[in-house]
Amino acid sequence: MWTWYASRAAGLVSLVLLTTTLVLGVSGVARAATTAWPRFTLARLHRNVSLLSVVFVAVHVTTAVLDGYAPIRWVDVVVPFVSGYQPFWLGLGAVALDLLVALVVTSLVRTRIGLRAWRAVHAAAYACWPVAVVHGLGIGGADTTTGWVLVLTLGCVAAAAAGLLWRALIWSDGSGERLR
Repeated sequence: MWTWYASRAAGLVSLVLLTTTLVLGVSGVARAATTAWPRFTLARLHRNVSLLSVVFVAVHVTTAVLDGYAPIRWVDVVVPFVSGYQPFWLGLGAVALDLLVALVVTSLVRTRIGLRAWRAVHAAAYACWPVAVVHGLGIGGADTTTGWVLVLTLGCVAAAAAGLLWRALIWSDGSGERLR
């Protein structure tokens, strides 16, 4: 039973951390550095929160597989839409996990693959985050309609939307110089 609670809790913590990672990443791209928050600080914070996100996603996935309530196999968490248990919603989680793994691996070998290739794969973060959110909303069952979970999820969606809107506005007015 503890694994069920651990999986849900780790999933929600992952949502908050991945949202923070997304907003910090957008801030770095938008060159939101100030004297109080220099660019290297934003980059390091983004990296550290990203690593913490990966830890909580790993806890979420591991406890979901270990929990006896739902018949989730290891293959179900990496191969999308093959699970016998809620194949669509779990499949979205597998897609999000696969994208996250691609982001992590390419970030670890960034200097070897080059900035252009890294950027192309890193753009997957813009797909990974909403897929993960929809996975949580769909597979979360009654938890997703619990007041505080709904507020938390909507708060994360609002933060991500605000960050992405801010980035779009900066780039649309021409002030967002593309990093080379």
